[in-house]
Amino acid sequence: MTMKDKKWIIIWFISGCLLILTMVIVGGITRLTDSGLSMVNWHLFMGVIPPLNDTQWLETFELYKQYPEYKKLNFNCTLDQFKYIFFWEYLHRMIGRLLGLVFIIPFIIFLIRKSLSTKLIFQSTILFIMGAMQGGIGWWMVKSGLVDKPDVSHYRLAVHLTTAFLTCGYTLWVVLPLIFKIKRNFYPKITKLCWTIFTLLIIQIIYGAFVAGLNAGIGFNTWPKMGDQWVPQAVYSLSPFWKNFVEAKYGIQFIHRVLAYVILGAVIFLFYTKQKFALNRIESQAINIVSITTILQVALGIFTIIFIVPIELALLHQVGAFFLLMSVIYSLFIFKKN
Repeated sequence: MTMKDKKWIIIWFISGCLLILTMVIVGGITRLTDSGLSMVNWHLFMGVIPPLNDTQWLETFELYKQYPEYKKLNFNCTLDQFKYIFFWEYLHRMIGRLLGLVFIIPFIIFLIRKSLSTKLIFQSTILFIMGAMQGGIGWWMVKSGLVDKPDVSHYRLAVHLTTAFLTCGYTLWVVLPLIFKIKRNFYPKITKLCWTIFTLLIIQIIYGAFVAGLNAGIGFNTWPKMGDQWVPQAVYSLSPFWKNFVEAKYGIQFIHRVLAYVILGAVIFLFYTKQKFALNRIESQAINIVSITTILQVALGIFTIIFIVPIELALLHQVGAFFLLMSVIYSLFIFKKN
C-alpha cells in the first residue's frame, strides 16, 4: 500500500463514518417528525426518482391514504403536509443509497489497484454486509407500521438504530490503525473498564430506541424523581413483571434513567482509575473525551425529559449517543493489547 493509497483509503472510511452520522441525524428528524411511514413501498432503484408533477404526487398521496397511519392518525393531512413528511423519509433513503455507492465504487477501484491488504479486504467485506443488512432492517422496521398499528415496532427500531451505530463504530475501528501508529502501554484494568462501558452503552442505546419507539419520553417529565417518587407504581404495573421493562413506556423510561446513572458512575470510576497510572497524553485525552462526552450526554438527556422532548434536544441527545459510542471505541483502540 502506497502512502497515496493509504490517504485515499482513510478518506474513504472517514467519508463512510460522516455519511452514517448524517443518516443518524436525518433518521432522527424523520422519526421525530413522524415521517417514517410516508413512503409505503421500497424499491432499490425505482425509488430514486420522487414524484415530479401534480399527477404523480396525487397518486403517491392516494397510495399513502390506503395505510393505517393516514386512516387512524393523519386523516386530516393535506397534500402539502404529506410532501413535508415524504421529503424526510425520501432524503433518509437517498443518503442510504449514496452511502452504498460511496462504499462499493471505491472498494472496487481499490481491489483493481490491489491497494487493500487481505485484512482490509476482510474488514471491508464485513462492513459491506453490515451496510446491506442495515438497508434490509430499515424496510423491515417500516413494514411493521404498515399493517394495523401506525407505529413501527420499537424492537425493530432498536435493531435498526443499534446496527447503524455499530456499523459506524466498526468503520472507525478499521480506520484508526491507518491514522495512528502508537506505541501502546497495556493497562488491563482500564481496558476492562472501557469494555464494560461499551457494553453498558450498547444496552443504553437499545433502551434509547425503546424510549423513542414508544414515546416513553412523554410522561414523568421531571428530574431527578419521576413525578414525586423515585420509583412510581406505573413503572411496575404490568403483568407479567418483565414486560414493564421491554414493553411499558414508564418502565422503559425508568431503566433508561438508571442505566444513565450506571454509565456515568462507570465513567467517573474510569476517570478516577486513570489517576493511578502514568498515562501519556494520548491515553489521558482518550479518557477525558469519554468523560466530557458522557457528562454532556447525561445533561442532554435530563433537559430532553424536563422540556418534554422538543425535537431539537431529542435530536441532539441521539447525536450525543453517537459521539459517546465513538469516543468509547476510540478509547478501546488506544488501550487495546498489541
